[in-house]
Amino acid sequence: MAKTLDAMGKVCPFPLVEAKEAIEEISAGDELVINFDCTQATESIPRWAAESGYEVTNYEQLGEAAWTITVKKN
Repeated sequence: MAKTLDAMGKVCPFPLVEAKEAIEEISAGDELVINFDCTQATESIPRWAAESGYEVTNYEQLGEAAWTITVKKN
């Protein structure tokens, strides 16, 4: 099951802060889809996922300044 976090229009560090909160709400094995447009989060979210032991199952650029990343909670 996947939960979607829409962090579009939010400046850093809020996409990362909200991602940390949202991942606590899902069960192990579930995924969190994070949609964001803050360029700093293109580095901070994948780094946080790796440091936390979460698997990034999808990461793509949606537009000129928009991305989506899917993090699987282990």
